[in-house]
Amino acid sequence: MGGARPHAPPSEPPFVGLTGGLGAGKSTALELLRELGAATLSSDAVVHELLERADVARSVAERFGPGVLREGRVDRAALAARVFHDPAARRQLEELLWPLVGEEIAAWRARALAAVPPPRALVVEVPLLFEAGLDTAFDTTVAIVTDDAVRRARIADRDQVALAERERQPLTQEEKAARADHVVRNDGSREALRDELSALLAKIAPWPAPR
Repeated sequence: MGGARPHAPPSEPPFVGLTGGLGAGKSTALELLRELGAATLSSDAVVHELLERADVARSVAERFGPGVLREGRVDRAALAARVFHDPAARRQLEELLWPLVGEEIAAWRARALAAVPPPRALVVEVPLLFEAGLDTAFDTTVAIVTDDAVRRARIADRDQVALAERERQPLTQEEKAARADHVVRNDGSREALRDELSALLAKIAPWPAPR
């Protein structure tokens, strides 16, 4: 089981926060959970959509200067470079974006709960779930973990600068796992991960899965 902080009151279907270290397979897990009957959402995708909004672009430029814009839209590479080595700037960006992310997640959750039939679970992937203090918003939390050698192999072809920045985040995958309510290992095949996630859903959302 995870940390000592209380969680939101249980809901049905359960509201699940999914996290894990870089290269652990969070996105694959999210895809498989959708196949298994869950409604799913990526907080990174929400952030990307927010950065396309004109009002958000204006707010970002007000805080970080016009150099983070290109043709009136947020230049994500320029913004990342601006906050990369500046913890205070990164906190400012988080303070700007996370309330908006929360609003988008709440709206998505309401739509998902209104679906007929309802989804088996509502799962949101949040890479910095514990670091941002968002874990208590969920009924339960899940950490995807994998062997470090496997993680390194999976991320070998990605942008090394982005990797270094993400890996500098405060919590290791072991610390994330210690705080999570449930831990799913992803050291093998996609099929093995699907089996692990199916067993997890049977535990936290014990009603028939879709055929």
